[in-house]
Amino acid sequence: MTAAQPLAVLRLGRMPYSDARALQHLLREARIERRIDRDLLLLLEHEPTVTMGRGTRPESLPLSPAELSRRGLTVMEVERGGDVTWHGPGQLVGYPILDLQSHRPDLHWYLRQLEETVIAGLDAMGIAASRNPGYTGVWTRDRKIASIGVHVRQWVTTHGFALNVNNALDGFGLIVPCGIEGVEMTSVERELGGTEALWERSLTAITEAFGRTFDRHPVEAALAELLPEGTAFAPRAY
Repeated sequence: MTAAQPLAVLRLGRMPYSDARALQHLLREARIERRIDRDLLLLLEHEPTVTMGRGTRPESLPLSPAELSRRGLTVMEVERGGDVTWHGPGQLVGYPILDLQSHRPDLHWYLRQLEETVIAGLDAMGIAASRNPGYTGVWTRDRKIASIGVHVRQWVTTHGFALNVNNALDGFGLIVPCGIEGVEMTSVERELGGTEALWERSLTAITEAFGRTFDRHPVEAALAELLPEGTAFAPRAY
């Protein structure tokens, strides 16, 4: 039996959305050019940010981008698929940089695999979750707990999933999350009650589930180890 290939897992803490996006692009290009020889999973959180995917509709933004910015949110148009979503502290964001040619070059398959990762990770924490036919993402008890939106270039992925762990949920009230009218958002904290070690438990559960789902062996890594020689990247600190 062949041992699973390594998956470099980078726990990056809290990072501005624009920096995380730039980092994804840098690592994606290095993966395309084979200057990085393994799949990556970036795990982090953002300050309050609204991102608008390629499928964002005007009715998904009850407040204008200018008004959202006035209220202190970062607002960005991005290349991922899907509609509008919200990010903020306490939400676990996962950005896989995978070469799908070494898995399965099929975008629909990849989206289902990301859903399966989150479902399996939540199951390990005692939360029964599932898909919702006709939508991308993960639900529990008719409440949406995780959003998914991806981009692929030459079969190497960017963007990914956002799992509500112990973040406030009121930010979603400023938008129509993922363009789904009337959707109710929830979080790991809301479903389990209490706050003890939820962040670390979620990180561990999602990392292990990701490894199983994509047949990779997760190994924690430092960003400096993976950046191609001569590449500089210095995210802004909060």
